[in-house]
Formats: sequence, C-alpha cells, structure tokens
Amino acid sequence: MLRKLPKENMGSSNLGWLESRFHFSFAEYRNHDNVNFGVLRVLNDDIIHPESGFEMHPHHDMEIVSYIVDGELTHKDSMGNSEMLKRGEVQYMSAGSGVMHSEHNRHTSDDLRLLQIWIVPPEKNLQILYGSHAYKKKQRENKLLNIVSSQNGDAKIKLYQDVDIFVSELDDGKVLEFSIKEKRQIYFVQIEGSSDINGVVLNDGDAMEVTKETNLREC
Repeated sequence: MLRKLPKENMGSSNLGWLESRFHFSFAEYRNHDNVNFGVLRVLNDDIIHPESGFEMHPHHDMEIVSYIVDGELTHKDSMGNSEMLKRGEVQYMSAGSGVMHSEHNRHTSDDLRLLQIWIVPPEKNLQILYGSHAYKKKQRENKLLNIVSSQNGDAKIKLYQDVDIFVSELDDGKVLEFSIKEKRQIYFVQIEGSSDINGVVLNDGDAMEVTKETNLREC
C-alpha cells in the first residue's frame, strides 16, 4: 500500500529565525491522529536562518539523526563535542539518560536546511551514543546509501533501534529498485526534485508511507 503525503497537508510554522515543516505532530503542529509511523516519532524539515539556532536544550530516551541538506550546522553538547557539518553529512545521538546540546547556523548570509529525525529507542536509559559521519556525494549518486542502521547493520552510523535510513541523489533517467523484506515498512521523503515511486509522483517536500509492499521502483 502506498499512501502519498503532500507537503501542503503537513504542519508548518514560521518563527522568523526558523521555518519548519512537520511530518508528525510536534511543537506548534498538534495532531493526535498523526503522531508517528512505527518507531519514527519526529521528522522535521527545518530551515534555520543565518546567525540563529537552537540554544542548549535537553534530550533523553530518544535516538536523533540530523541530515544536512544545505548550509552548515554547528553542534555543541554537554559531553564536550563540538563540530560543524555540511551537505550530505550526518550527526546522530542516542540520548539515553540525558544529553544537553545546541544547534546553530553560524553563517552570516546562507540558510541552513536539515532534516531532524527522532526514533524511539527499544529501551529506556540506554548508554549514550554520539557521533557523525561525513558521507561524500559520490556515495549517494545514482545508488542507495545506507547512512544509518541498527547495531547489527552495515551502516557507518549505528543506532540501538532496528531501523535503516537510506539516501540517494538520482540523475534524470536513472532508476533504482529496492526489495522490501517481510514485515518491514518504509517512510519515503522527497527531499529535493521529484520522482516516480511505483507510479506515484512525489515532488519536493512530499512523503509517502509504504506498507505491505515487496518492491519499490524509483525513477
């Protein structure tokens, strides 16, 4: 089953320094009928304007992945980590018993766009994980790049939860096929451009829930 989710039907907010599109109920967008998709609890498409950001704030018992679409993300946290990430790079954290962190766009003129992804962990109070990986463009060009997996998976970034996150950047005319294992489901996000997924057209910002399917064909 394919369920298209047009971006026009998603929640949104504009705080001046921050523009957000909410895939699930969060912050200013309250929708008790749209809280999660399996263990995927939050997916926010955020634009942080220059010289602004999220000040130090806490997280606990949540696995958080930040995927940088454009611009520069500066991260600092209570564990002493400090770094800047750019397009295609990924920062992750399994907050466990609790972590404080901040996220800023320190650039003086360019916006920062990122996807904030929150995943419910399999247990509470797990050991805190933190890290990042600077994936290269050639790794996702015209192929699926597994950027996040479970501890038993093959990705460079490993979370506690049994999930996989893939990204791809397709040229016009290219086709990708993906076999879906039994009892697995997919939340697909069209980050940029447009594509045809099993006959359903998605445009920039749209998403799709995929359940009870065995194969996806993207072009």
